[in-house]
Amino acid sequence: MKFSLAAALALLIVSCAKQPTDSPSPAATTPTTPESNMKAIVVVFSATGITRGVAKRLATVTGSDFFELKPAQPYTAADLDWTNKQSRSSVEMNDLSCRPAIAEMPANLADYDTIFVGFPIWWYREPSIIDTFIESNAEALAGKTIVPFATSGGSGMGDSSANLQKLAPAAKVAEGRRFAASVSADDLAAWAKQF
Repeated sequence: MKFSLAAALALLIVSCAKQPTDSPSPAATTPTTPESNMKAIVVVFSATGITRGVAKRLATVTGSDFFELKPAQPYTAADLDWTNKQSRSSVEMNDLSCRPAIAEMPANLADYDTIFVGFPIWWYREPSIIDTFIESNAEALAGKTIVPFATSGGSGMGDSSANLQKLAPAAKVAEGRRFAASVSADDLAAWAKQF
């Protein structure tokens, strides 16, 4: 009889331990933190498509919205000829006050906490059209974190971060980073986590 009672008790304990629950355990619950409610957007200017590819990868791995800046007057191959001192891009980059017009701006920048801003490096800094974007939206960018990133054949970020900080003094501009066109999604995700 003692054996039967002990066996029944053991069976009851085992069956109770295997009962599924409808609610997750406390360890499985994801806490709501201010960071999990942060909203980000990736804004990019890409003349040839290389930076666009990196920006789209970044938007995907961070779950950010995506917006591509397009010039009101598109750049032609001749405009982008950096070896010609009279080409449109050369003339623009030679004049620090130049602000090329943008066809359309993102409508709701004030809704975001973090704005990743991507561009190719032109003449060792951000293209003038990025200056147009930052300067035109300085008020909406106040209190936001701006994170520059770039692609380049070999040049670094130069003074890009400092330049953007001057154009949006009420924003916090992070130190930018240059990426190869082939940067992996994993590397982008690891870098973006700090913001």
